Order: sequence, then structure tokens, then C-alpha cells
Amino acid sequence: MQTDLESANTRTDIHVGGMTCGACASRIQQKLGTLSGVSSAQVNFATGQASIIHDLSIPTEAFTAEVAALGYEVLTDNNAEQAEDEREADLLQRLIVATVLTLPLTLISMVSALRFDGWDWVVGALTVPVIIWSGWPFHRAAWMNLRHSSTTMDTLVSLGSLSALVWSAVVLIGNIGDGHVYFETGAVIVSLILLGKWLELRAKRRSGDALRALADLSAKTALLEDGQEIPIDDLNVGMRFVVRPGEKIATDGIVVDGRSAVDMSMITGEPVPVDVSTGDEVIGATINANGSLVVEATQVGYNTALAQIIRLVDQAQTSRATIQRLADRVSAVFVPLAIVIASISLLGWLVLGNNSGDAFTAAVAVLIIACPCALGLATPLGIMVGTGRGAQLGVIIKGGEVLEDTRAIDVIVLDKTGTVTEAAMSVTSVAAPGLDTAATNHLAQLAASCEARSEHPIAVAIAKHVPEHLDVEGFQNYPGSGVSATVAGEQVAVGRRSLFANIPELVEKEATAAEDRGATTVLAGRNSTAELVFVLADRIKPTSRDAVAAFHQQGLDIVLLTGDNSRTAQTVANEIGIGTQAKDRVISEVFPEDKAAIISQHQAQGHRVAMVGDGINDSPALAQADLGIAVGTGTDVAIEASDLTVVSGDLLAVADAIALSRRTLTVIKGNLFWAFAYNTAAIPLAAFGILNPMIAAAAMGLSSLFVVSNSLRLRRFAGYRTPNTAKLAS
Repeated sequence: MQTDLESANTRTDIHVGGMTCGACASRIQQKLGTLSGVSSAQVNFATGQASIIHDLSIPTEAFTAEVAALGYEVLTDNNAEQAEDEREADLLQRLIVATVLTLPLTLISMVSALRFDGWDWVVGALTVPVIIWSGWPFHRAAWMNLRHSSTTMDTLVSLGSLSALVWSAVVLIGNIGDGHVYFETGAVIVSLILLGKWLELRAKRRSGDALRALADLSAKTALLEDGQEIPIDDLNVGMRFVVRPGEKIATDGIVVDGRSAVDMSMITGEPVPVDVSTGDEVIGATINANGSLVVEATQVGYNTALAQIIRLVDQAQTSRATIQRLADRVSAVFVPLAIVIASISLLGWLVLGNNSGDAFTAAVAVLIIACPCALGLATPLGIMVGTGRGAQLGVIIKGGEVLEDTRAIDVIVLDKTGTVTEAAMSVTSVAAPGLDTAATNHLAQLAASCEARSEHPIAVAIAKHVPEHLDVEGFQNYPGSGVSATVAGEQVAVGRRSLFANIPELVEKEATAAEDRGATTVLAGRNSTAELVFVLADRIKPTSRDAVAAFHQQGLDIVLLTGDNSRTAQTVANEIGIGTQAKDRVISEVFPEDKAAIISQHQAQGHRVAMVGDGINDSPALAQADLGIAVGTGTDVAIEASDLTVVSGDLLAVADAIALSRRTLTVIKGNLFWAFAYNTAAIPLAAFGILNPMIAAAAMGLSSLFVVSNSLRLRRFAGYRTPNTAKLAS
């Protein structure tokens, strides 16, 4: 059981045991959602988890009581896995008994040469334990649902198999009708559905392997600098620990000593190790390849990157896509409708003068074929497998609604710095027309001292260029423009042209010449006059061109958005291929507060817009976009505001995220289509006597297995970052 505070509300997650179909999940969700103080409730059959948003006045025990009153069990985090193991073992045991007894009784019933005097009594005796004991989970669930005036798939299975048993017993004992018995029908129904349930449970547990594997990634112990080895739970922020070659990094931290390459593929999906040295951040659970490192812990336990990823994926898997609402509504009325159709079939056959045996067979076939199990699995299982596979690739999809938003987008807006480029700016030259070398160096030191107070990548690069800084007073930050302060008694400003009242012609000429070469320039000066030009360069990420090509392949128009000058922005756009499509655009010199407005303008024109960014100033735009995509190298604020998170900083991983989201939605739609088509086509065939109950039971099981196997195909999704990957259909 897990609780997260969300403003005035709290979110409570509970594990629910005993659900046997999607209708069970819908029933629990409806009940929890009607409680006073509950804002929303979502119950996912595939994950067995209920997520409730409610006010602080409701204790979690109230939800436990409601779930128990409906006949289901609330499991703790500790016994949920054990309960699943026990359920799988129980299903297997019942399946084995059913199979061992059903095979001979079916052969005797179907092959006349194997019959003997009193064979029907023997078949009846073999059938009883199959339907009563092996089928007990269905009967128990049907009875509990009946007590609450509801029906589920179990109602159909129980009613169909018991009808076959009771009718056959009446015919045999009372010697009525044509003497034909249907013991084998009831036994085969129970056996086939048990087989389907067991295979379904195994497949569902496999689909959750990705999330369980992530949870198992973390190191179990940490080796402190003094040689003491402690459990990971005892590690606190600020502690320093040693990571030897080949070991997992215990938790998120900063390298304080040493140099090595770190394999981050288990978190980011990136195959190439990342070189780290003093001052670099590292993520817990990643593997130190060769050198020895000393790391100072910055995040532990619940706050680590791995824990956040697991939490986001877990929340995504309990969410519901809009498309699921249709399936929920259909499932809610399907079972009672099937019972009505079965009753009409029975009466219709009898009224038309057919024998009671044929009438009974048609009615039972309708009951069995109508089981909406595949319908209940279609959406949650697709979301579960898709989000799990995404987590393995370093792509966090925050919920079912995101899948539909991803399908609809036609414009993608890319922030330049930190998204298309590495945000690793470095000063390539410093020019101060009219000043001698000493004066230039002094002014550069004043500017660097001022920039040392800012966290902007450009400011960091300037501060690093002149490592010796002076005392700063009255520091002020002007978002999108620059900074100012009093340094060593002089009023200094550093930033864009708009920050200065006077820009001498020689300074402007120097800046313009650098910008024409595609460089970024920052002006610095005193008393509102620009005197010095810093020329900086930001490396374009190696995969940005491939990512742009992938976006074009996915049918997206691209907008490059940046606060940088137009010449630099256009140079970057040309280098990565933005502009090769007619509707591509480059928008430069944009202030942070204007980014969201630009996205709104595109939305007003009828476009569905995705925004890719990494910084705090991207958060409003990420929230405004129809689909917000944060690259994980950015801030927690940006990640929180986004719908999709790419743990690595690779823009090509964004293409993977979009492709996976679209592929997952395609799989879900395929699942729903075949689930609907199966029931729509098969129920009339059963009602008219074309499908007998045994074939109906097999077909029902196969429809569920189709949904499971179709969803599991997502586990093989490779993405654009896999070498030699063919073009991906979206």
C-alpha cells in the first residue's frame, strides 16, 4: 500500500487480490468512486492495483473495508507477490485435476466404441469433481457477485457449466428427453477456461517483469570511504561511498574523486558507457565499468532517479486511456445481456419445436461465448506491456491518455539548448574593441564573477572561462535577457542586446560577425554600455539529425524554438535537417514566458502540439502542449510538468518514445477490435446452434490468449536507437 500527497488530496494505491476479469475491476472502481471525499478511483485488472485520489479525511482502512465487502482481498506490498504465486499454483492444481478427469470422460462420451454398460454414470461421476472442485473459483465469484446484484464473466462460466451438469443429471436420473447428456460439455468448458486463465495469469506476470526488473536493479549495500559496508537503506545524503570497477553505484550522487566510464543502459536505454569524473552526476543502480570512484550521495531511497522511474511507470500502469471507457461500458452490460440472449435462444428453440437438448446446447453456447474476458484485458494489458518496455528503454509514459495524445500530434516543438544541443557551452573567444589586454581581462573577470551566480548553461561556461571571481553584490536575474550586479564596486551587466542602452558600432560588428558563423554571443559591459563580446559554441548532439529525420518519418512538422539569435538558430536548424519539410519553422529570440504562447498559437490553428524541453523555463510550455516531453537530463520541475519523460538526453530517444506510444495504442485498438469482433460474430452463431459449447469455450479462451500474445509483442519493440533498425511504422 502506497500513499502520495498531492496538494489538498492524497493518493492511495492498494493491491487487490481475487479479481478474475475486467468486470471485477470495473465493479470495484465504481464502488470506490462513489465514496464521499473520493475525487477519482482507477482499478487496473492487469496490474491488480487500485489507485484512489481522495481528501485527507478518509482513512485508507475505509477502502480496505469496501473492497473486502465486495468479496475481494486487499494485499500488502509484502504479500502481493506471494498471493500471485499461490493463485498461479492453485489454478495449475485445479487445471491438472480437470485435465486428468476430462480427457477420459470426453473420449468415452465422444467415441461410441469406448462406451460400455453404465458409461454415462461413470462419465457423470468423473464430471462432478471437475465442475464442482476445479470450477469452484468461478462458482464462488459468481455467488459473491450475485449477493451484490452484479454479474461478471464468472457468472457465465458458472451458469454454463452448472447448467450442463444439472441438466445432464436430470436427464440421466429421470430418464427424460432423448436421453442425451452433456457432462463432457461442462467438464470441457471448465478445463478450457482454467487453461486460459492459467496462461493469462502467467502472461500478465511476464508483462510486469520489466517493472520488477527495474525494482531489482538497485545495489543492496554501499562501501563507505572508511571501509565499512552498510545496507543501502542506511545510506544518507552527504555520505561518501566507494564504487569499485564492475560494481553498481549505490545511489544518486556526485563524483568527488576518480574517473571512469559508467554503463547507464539499464536506466537510460543508451548502449554507450558515459565517461564521468570529478563533479559529474551519477545515477544509482548504474554500473561502474573500469575506474574507481568516490561518490557523495545526493538522493537516497524514495527520491532517487530509479525510484522515481518505478513510481512513474507504476502510476502509468494503473491509469486508463479514454478508449478504455467504451470497453468498460460494454463490459458492464455485456454479461446480463448475454444471459438475456441465452434465455431467448432457449425459449426460441423450444417454441420452434426443437428438442430440449438442442435448445439447451444453444443456450449454454451463448453463455460461454459471451464471456468478455478479452475485452477487459485489451486496454490495461497493452498499457502495462507498453509502459514496461518503455521503462527498459529509458522512456517513461505517464498514462493511457498520453498514448492517445501521442497518436494525434502533428507538430513537435524542440527547445534548442539542452535538447538539440548538449548545453555544454564553452567560450571560444573574448573580444573588447577599444580596450587593451589588461582592461579586457579585467572586464571579463567582472562579467564572469557576475555570471557565477547564475545556473544558466551559458553563464556556467563564462564563469568557468575565468575561474577567479570577485565579490558580487546586488545580483539580479532578468529571465531571457541576462544578469546584472555590482562587482568590485562597478555596475556590471551580462546578457543580450536588450540589456544595454548603448552598443558601440565596433562591439555590434564583432558580435554580428560571430553570429554569422553560427556562434552564440553574450555582451558584457558597465553602466548600460556594451564593451565586451563573449563568443560561445554549443555542440549539437550526435543523434539530433537522425532524430529530426525520424520525426519527419513520423509525419511531424518541426519547430525549433530558442532564445538564441536568429543566425545561430538557423545554423543549427540547417545542420540537423530542420527546414527540409515545407512546414518546418525556426523561431528565435524567444523569452521563456513566450514559449507557451507560441504553442497556444499553433493549437489555435488546429494543430496538436508536442513540446520537447529540459529546463525550468520550459515547464510552462511543457504543460501547455498537448504532449509534454521532458529529457531526463533536465530538472525535476520539467519532468513533473511533462507527459513523456526520456531519461537520457538523447533526442533520438524522443522518437523512440513517440513510436512506442503509437505502437502501444495500435496494439490496444487491435485488441479491442478483435475482442468486439469475436463476441459480435460468435454470439449469433451460438444462438443459432452453429457453435456447440465446447467449441465456444475454446474460442473464448483463444480470444483472451490473442489479446495477451498481441500485447506481449510490444516486448520486442526495438526503437530507432537499435543499430540497423528498419524504419518504424507509427
